[in-house]
Amino acid sequence: MLWFPEVVEMSAASCLLTEDQFLCSICLDVFTDPVALSCGHNFCQNCITEHWDSNVSCHCPNCKEMFSTRPQLKINTFIKEMAAQFRQSAQQKSSSSSSERQVSKPGEVPCDVCTGTKVKALKSCLVCLVSYCETHLEPHQTVPRLQRHQLMDPVENLEERMCIKHDKLLEMFCRNDQRCVCMMCTILGHKTHDVVPLKEECEGKKAKLGKREAEIQQMIQKRRVKIEELKHSVELSDENADREIAEGVGVFNALMETAERKLNLLINSIKEKQREMEKQAEGFIRELEQEISELEKRRAEVEQLSRSEDHLQLLQNFTSLNAAPPTKDWTEVRVHPPSYEGTVVRAVKQLEETISEQMKKLFEAELKRVQQYEVDVTLDPDTASPWLILSDDGKQVYDSDVRKDLPENPGRFDWCNNVFSKQSFSSGRFYYEVQVKGKTDWDLGVARESIKRKGKIKLSPQNGFWTIWLRNENEYEACADPSVHLSLQSGPEKVGAFVDYEEGLVSFYDVDAAALIYSFTGCSFTEKIYPIFNPGFTSVPLIISPVSHNK
Repeated sequence: MLWFPEVVEMSAASCLLTEDQFLCSICLDVFTDPVALSCGHNFCQNCITEHWDSNVSCHCPNCKEMFSTRPQLKINTFIKEMAAQFRQSAQQKSSSSSSERQVSKPGEVPCDVCTGTKVKALKSCLVCLVSYCETHLEPHQTVPRLQRHQLMDPVENLEERMCIKHDKLLEMFCRNDQRCVCMMCTILGHKTHDVVPLKEECEGKKAKLGKREAEIQQMIQKRRVKIEELKHSVELSDENADREIAEGVGVFNALMETAERKLNLLINSIKEKQREMEKQAEGFIRELEQEISELEKRRAEVEQLSRSEDHLQLLQNFTSLNAAPPTKDWTEVRVHPPSYEGTVVRAVKQLEETISEQMKKLFEAELKRVQQYEVDVTLDPDTASPWLILSDDGKQVYDSDVRKDLPENPGRFDWCNNVFSKQSFSSGRFYYEVQVKGKTDWDLGVARESIKRKGKIKLSPQNGFWTIWLRNENEYEACADPSVHLSLQSGPEKVGAFVDYEEGLVSFYDVDAAALIYSFTGCSFTEKIYPIFNPGFTSVPLIISPVSHNK
């Protein structure tokens, strides 16, 4: 459709005519094949014909005058020519001014009336189902009956705002069916439903949207806080990594310097022994060479004398030359190569002692770090085997040799002397210490919440247990699969247990010796885990002890 809000100068009529005079009141567009009724009102031929076809009676849409018979319609050639001239003039002026208006860009709603270059629409009319630029919108701002039309920000696909069934504007909302309907729908299919104007429903929806917006904003804020938290975690991790790297580099450099120093001492010691042997041998060689020189001289004199024909000279010198020259008895003289047996072993042993000292310092530092994650652990009587006795404060447990009559509890261990702590952990790190002094057998560690609790139980990570134990006073094992024998220099009197849930790490320490006993690594934790205790079959209790930070 075309809209022409401009006032066009009609040179032929020498007067000013407005678009309102050339609009069909049915289609609201400039006349096409205008016809005049006997009441004096004009309409497009097709518009009035379709209007009469859709109504039982024939009447004028404007003044409602009734016609007993359908009037014969004839085109008013004068109005048709005037409308054509108006249309042509308006099109020329619209075309000349379109370059001055804002051309629509991709993604913007174009004016439906502009021909040629489409100008960006300023408003869309929900009655006409047409989008208008600033120029073509003017009739809706100046023509009284068009001013009643509902305008909104430009949107595409305005026909989607019409009821498919009744071809009427969707201006009501059915709360029963939760969809937009037209006025005809409210009379017919939705007569008994709760139907309200779109504006009323929108106000309620806007209130909900406002609440939702606030909730979303709160969610956004929480996620921003979480981002900052994660960034802070990354920064802390970077700092920790840098610190660990620096500490590791320092330790290994010190060890390498120590090893290099020990190696140089070993090499110098061996070389010194070799030099002493060489010096002794060289001294003997010089003495031998000196004696050889003297012997060679005596041999030459003897040879010369033995060939002499001077009997007097031979007899006079025989005694002095016949005697052996003074020499050293070299029979028992030996140069023994130095013995190097044990030299390397002793050097390595010294290096091992140095490394052990360094390791002890490292373990002491590591133990202090993990002790910072101390948690208060107490025993859960609802999980304790009927053979166990728990202290009132939940810190001690021992075997009683007498089975108590306790109510059946799916969480209670019934055959193994196990007991869980009340506390469970599903993230983060935690540490606790247990006194095992004087005991000949015990189990310690952590276990999944879903582990088997009835009958015999095999302790292994596959079954949800990460534990170590003592058997027969001095047999320590890590309950892996297969189990790992632990060679400890001395039995611990207090054991520390540390867990890093996300890292999948479970470590056990000899607290007094500040030594690592064993670590389970690469553990897969997917549910709650609990500290687990088994005091064995002795009356000496396992005691959950507070951590001492004085060391």
